Amino acid sequence: MKTIAFDLDGTLMDSVPHIHAAVAEALSELGLPTITVEETPGFVGRGLPVLVERVLAHVGAAPDHHKALYDRTMHHYVTTPSDPACLYPGVPEALEALRSAGHRLTLCTNKPYAATETAIRDTGLAPFFEIVIGGDSLPTRKPDPAMLVAALGGAAQALYVGDSETDCETAQAAGVPFVLFTEGYRNAPPEALPHVALFSDWSRAPDLFATLW
Repeated sequence: MKTIAFDLDGTLMDSVPHIHAAVAEALSELGLPTITVEETPGFVGRGLPVLVERVLAHVGAAPDHHKALYDRTMHHYVTTPSDPACLYPGVPEALEALRSAGHRLTLCTNKPYAATETAIRDTGLAPFFEIVIGGDSLPTRKPDPAMLVAALGGAAQALYVGDSETDCETAQAAGVPFVLFTEGYRNAPPEALPHVALFSDWSRAPDLFATLW
């Protein structure tokens, strides 16, 4: 069976406003300086624990605030609903077309599992995915390939779709062809990340993917 695994934040949905709201509220509750929406993409990548580390360093707070900031951010992350408008245009239609074409769709994200479940439920994406692997589903996170291997479930033919350096490294480590969505979060230019294809418009994704098998 042909399987396509997807990253979530920066690939299927623009999570920056949601992430910023959760982190800013947690910082405020701890009496720490806040961050701006514009700064938030620079903290994203490699999971929430790393995001919290980056935020603490940015606001000049001591590392011993990590647990409290993580716990409070996670609380807001899970309990604050995700706005369906955060999906990149054309995502549900593209996923439906890919599923209708006979592909198995799965999710592999460093977003914590509970927050992932909330996000895909609130945005209506949950029914598309046969397997969901979150950032705390396994002992290691991306770019360790174990998460992607689990998300692919032994598929003989597979692709991984993501937006970042971490996603690219994960696909390479797992030996899976990488498809780059160019509108997400990363520091490197798209051409610097090894890929078999790239795209910026989800309405074009089903036709593109049909050329990759």
